[in-house]
Amino acid sequence: MNKEYDAIVIGTGISGGWAAKELCEHGLKTLVLERGRLVSHGDYPTATKDIWEFDYRGKPSAESNSKQKTQSRTGFVTQETTAHWFVNDIEHPYNETKRFDWIRGYHIGGRSLTWGRQALRMSDLDFEANKLEGIAVDWPIRYKDIEPWYTKVEKFIGVCGENLGLPHLPDGHFSPAMPLNEVEKDFRYQISKHYKDRYLTMGRFANLTGNTHHIGRSNCVYRNRCMRGCPLGAYFSSNSSTLPAAERTGNMTIRPYSIVSEILYDDIGKRATGVNVIDAETGETLEFSAKVIFCCASTVGTTSILLQSKSDRFPNGLGNDSGELGHNLMDHHFRVGASGSTAKFKNVPYSNNRPASFHIPRFRNLNGSEPQSNFLRGYSFQGSASRTDWRRAIKELSYGKDFKDDLLKPGPWRIGLTGFGECLPYHDNKMTLDYDKKDQWGLPTVTFNAEFKENELEMRKDMKEEAIRMLRLAGFEDVKGFDTAAYLGHAIHEMGTARMGHDPKTSVLNKFNQIHAVPNVYITDGACMTSSGNQNPSLTYMALTARAVNHAVKQFKENLW
Repeated sequence: MNKEYDAIVIGTGISGGWAAKELCEHGLKTLVLERGRLVSHGDYPTATKDIWEFDYRGKPSAESNSKQKTQSRTGFVTQETTAHWFVNDIEHPYNETKRFDWIRGYHIGGRSLTWGRQALRMSDLDFEANKLEGIAVDWPIRYKDIEPWYTKVEKFIGVCGENLGLPHLPDGHFSPAMPLNEVEKDFRYQISKHYKDRYLTMGRFANLTGNTHHIGRSNCVYRNRCMRGCPLGAYFSSNSSTLPAAERTGNMTIRPYSIVSEILYDDIGKRATGVNVIDAETGETLEFSAKVIFCCASTVGTTSILLQSKSDRFPNGLGNDSGELGHNLMDHHFRVGASGSTAKFKNVPYSNNRPASFHIPRFRNLNGSEPQSNFLRGYSFQGSASRTDWRRAIKELSYGKDFKDDLLKPGPWRIGLTGFGECLPYHDNKMTLDYDKKDQWGLPTVTFNAEFKENELEMRKDMKEEAIRMLRLAGFEDVKGFDTAAYLGHAIHEMGTARMGHDPKTSVLNKFNQIHAVPNVYITDGACMTSSGNQNPSLTYMALTARAVNHAVKQFKENLW
């Protein structure tokens, strides 16, 4: 292989795919490194199987659970249909001072193959919150800085949804939203009748709908098997979209099984010069050089690489002058809300194949809204209504023809609301490296020491109470709240640890996602986040990546590196 490139991208997930596409389309010869195996678009082994074709009808096997004990704690990523997308915990261990559910997929495309696809913009309510409340540090950007990049990303990936005109959930470039069912429409009406500051809308998802054209991709056909991988390319992933775009330029070289152990730094030139790579198959150590490096290995992966990249200039990790590298670890907290049932709409037909949920945007602590004194920031709800099936009878002590005939009919309607709440950036929520416990490649393992604190726990109380209240006001019956155990990592939205900021003394990155003291290294995955908002963050990662590449290319062409 060639050892010298214009640019190196570490990681092939949501942000890595975008970095590769943008750099290659701007003409830079780009090496894209992925620590895991090669997965080509369409190479999705369970995508077309029906549930009866699986040995355990989709449930995880005992063997799978034994190899993925940590991954399986969430309960939703290691089913028989999807376990192959997530790592073997025995082969990829980590340490917990406090529980942290680190969900990982090591392969081309990373978690872009399994993400939830909810694509929501952040607003100045989010970008200004730290400064106004005196929390952590101020974001070095505002909504106007990222707004055109949100639009660029939405147009390319394809996002369906509807515009609402809400300043705290900015409108975007959308194809037609997926339809609400009749129960959800009624719930939307009831919310509008009882509240002036709450709205129910179909979620904004990166699934193609309407008269859109995307090379090599087709509209969603409502298989609702997105997490298995979509051969149609109906939802956005690196494999179906950004990596093929990069490949079409002829400027991309992609190398799987390439574990980046460190970013190399030149003390004299004050620039990064390249990376050291361990070949995961042979164990061979290789060195590749480039003038610009995009580190997009996911929040924890990126920060691990930076902490491992030590030199005389940076004895505590590349760019870690502030000492903030590894700190301010955040994730959204969820699995709190309520559910209920209704006896109405008995004759409404129903198919449970829509791969999307409805969304109730944040309504707490907005300007002009009712004050909420016992917690800062806010939360949103996601949910859906569906009809129960034959499983409703599992606990029934009944038998006979009438019983079986009843189970062949659609069951009663149920609806559920799950809250997604913001987590504040706490300095003592952190990840560190343990050099006494190394992995099979001789690299230090990660130790997590982070928890949700009083503000998040107070918010959860309100999330549960408001979910119950809304369902009851809307006329639902048998309304029950729930609040399962909350741990960081559970929402798979880990972020922070290499935050953006104005001051090199208190942050790792500047407003263009460059390391303050190493300007040819950009960090554009979740590690860069200064606060979390309550929105699903992937759209923001992509927009920040496109913006950062635009800046990097200008610097490159002006021969500043």
